[in-house]
Order: sequence, then C-alpha cells, then structure tokens
Amino acid sequence: MTNIENIKVIPPFKLKAKDPKCSARTGVLYTKHGIVKTPVFMPVATQACVKALTEKDLEDIKVECILSNTYHLYLRPGTELLEKMGGLHNFMRWNGSILTDSGGFQVHSLSHLRKITKEGVWFKSHHDGSKHFFTPEKVIEYESKIGSDIWTCLDVLIPSTANEREAKKALEITKRWAKRAATKYHSMVNQGIKQNADGSFEVPHSLLFGIVQGSIFPKLREDAAKTMATLPLHGFCIGGLSVGETRAEMNLALEHCIPHLPEEKPRYLMGLGTPQEILDCISHGVDMFDCVWPTRVARNGQAMTSNGRLNIKNAEFRTQDKPLDDKCDCFVCKNYSRAYLSHLFRSGELTSHRLISIHNIRFLTHMMEQVREHIEAGTFLEYKAEMEKNYK
Repeated sequence: MTNIENIKVIPPFKLKAKDPKCSARTGVLYTKHGIVKTPVFMPVATQACVKALTEKDLEDIKVECILSNTYHLYLRPGTELLEKMGGLHNFMRWNGSILTDSGGFQVHSLSHLRKITKEGVWFKSHHDGSKHFFTPEKVIEYESKIGSDIWTCLDVLIPSTANEREAKKALEITKRWAKRAATKYHSMVNQGIKQNADGSFEVPHSLLFGIVQGSIFPKLREDAAKTMATLPLHGFCIGGLSVGETRAEMNLALEHCIPHLPEEKPRYLMGLGTPQEILDCISHGVDMFDCVWPTRVARNGQAMTSNGRLNIKNAEFRTQDKPLDDKCDCFVCKNYSRAYLSHLFRSGELTSHRLISIHNIRFLTHMMEQVREHIEAGTFLEYKAEMEKNYK
C-alpha cells in the first residue's frame, strides 16, 4: 500500500499578483490540457455538455475550464465507454481543461436514493433504480477512465440545516475518504510535474483536489482545512457552501478555513455562480468557481448585464433595438436585439435559451478578466463595490 505521509507534490500553480487591500489574488493553474487563469469561472457540463451550448460556443466566449460530474457520467454513457472513446475530451471534442466532481454533491441532492456506509455510498440510479456502490478508491478509478484534468475526492455533503453533531460526523467521513482517495491516486499516478525556469509547469497527468467540508461551523472548517493541508494534494475544493446558508455564514466559513490552506495551492469553491457571492469569495482568496446558475436562469429568460439583472420576459424589452449589454463583446450582443430575444423567448423558441446562455457565461468570463485586471492594479475592492451597486 502507498504510504502518502512521505509524498510531496508539486502544485502546478503560479501566483501572479495579490491585492494589497484584501486576500484577492491572480494566478495560473497548469493542467495537461493547458493553462487556466485565475480567478476563473467554470461552466458546468454535468453530462458532457454545457446545456444548449457546443464546445465552439465555449471557445468563443473564452472558457478555459469546465466541470463535469463523475456520478452522472458513470451512469450514462458509462466510464468504460468514455475510456474506449479516448476520454471525455475526445468524446465531447473539448480541448480545454476539465474538472470532475466526485459525486459528493449527489450524496446531498439524491439523499432519498443513497445510503452512506463506512466504506462508501450506495446509490440507487435515478434512471432505472439499479444499485451502485461508490468508494473513494472507485471514484479515482472512474475519474481516470473519464480522463479529466482535475479529479476530486469523494466526500459527504450535508445541508446547511444540519446541526454541528451531524456536520462533524460527515466531516470525519470526508477526511478518512480523502486519505483513501489520495492513497489510491498516488498508487496509480507517477509524479512527473516539472517547473521550468520561467515559472511555468509541465503537467503530464491529472491533478487531485481534496474537499474541505464542515458546514457553517468555524471549528469544523478549521479542522477540515488543517487536515486537507497535510495530504499530498494539488489543490483544494471548498464544499458544503452555497447550499442554503446565508451570505454572512458563507463568509464566516471562509474566514475559518482559507487561512489554514497552503497559499501555493489553488482554492476552488464548489457550486457558486452569482456575481456578488463570487466577488465576496475572491476577496477571501478563492481562485476557482463553478455553477449551473448562469445557464439555468438563461432558460428562464434572465440575463446578467453590467447594469444588473435583466428579465427578457418584461414588456419593456419587446421593442428595444439594443443589445442585452452594450458593454459586452459576446456574439449575441454583437448581433441580436433585446426585442428579438424577447420574441424568441415569448414564442417558446429554444434558440433563446442558447443565446442568453452564451451571453451569461461570457458575462462571467469577462467579469473574471476584469477582476484579474483590478487585482493586479490593486483596485479590486473598488470594482467589487461598483458591481454590488448593480446586483443588490
């Protein structure tokens, strides 16, 4: 059995700048499929597709990394098929980086279809009712077959309404499973990351991120972060937030875990997608984000703009011959009016879902470009305050 206590990993992450007024920072994460500039927003391709969009759409709106889901891909189309097809990148024709969630979110979202044991989680498929057993080791094997760039450890996610005793029990399982996942990973992957003289990295294999749980309880968050920091991991996910807690509770949880995570490794807050929350987390030193929110609200006619949210269903937009956002450089804003998008949505045309989704994701990737510029200029907090005026 691999002894992980003596394993040292090289995190292929290069810090570039810090804002002197807060903990916001910029950096570059290197993966086997290229670089990811941070802070970064990663659209969610749960089942090998960002809803309504193609890989060409994602390239055009300057997406560098997407997120997919091990649980869903395991069930359909199956990890064996993905391996046979040359991995998820080849299967969906995506050349950028991919991070895979371990299935831990389904421990929460499919609580009526799962049973947690000491060894792992029994799931009853939401497709056909068949039973499947996920262990920390099996998840690493599944992610290997998927071929993603960043793998995550199986964890136990609980709702924000859980009490401290329940949160502690879930955290203890998560910590044990992280050690087992890291042991399995290092038994499969030979460390070959090389740093060049210019500070860049050569990354020949997939990376492993551990998950910091602990719900909204400061002592548990601190304990989780300190434990994960001792493991041979390339980065850290901050899980168990954006599941119903208040904004203040989320910020408090971050204050008690981020200071205990190594500065030289990236930090990824799972499942967060609204501008206000993202900017809050960046100020604490979070580097990576994902969420289904921008495409989900697009399917309901909601667009994000530099002046706040816009609902294309509102009567005022039926006759407006102007783009969703005149400060946006996306294909949609360059070519279509609010009036046309209003017509498509009111007519039930699915093209409206695609076009507003393109715009919303570009809004967030462009916001991240601006964030990086402001951090490097030392003006991030001023930018954050201006954005919050429009997103009250």
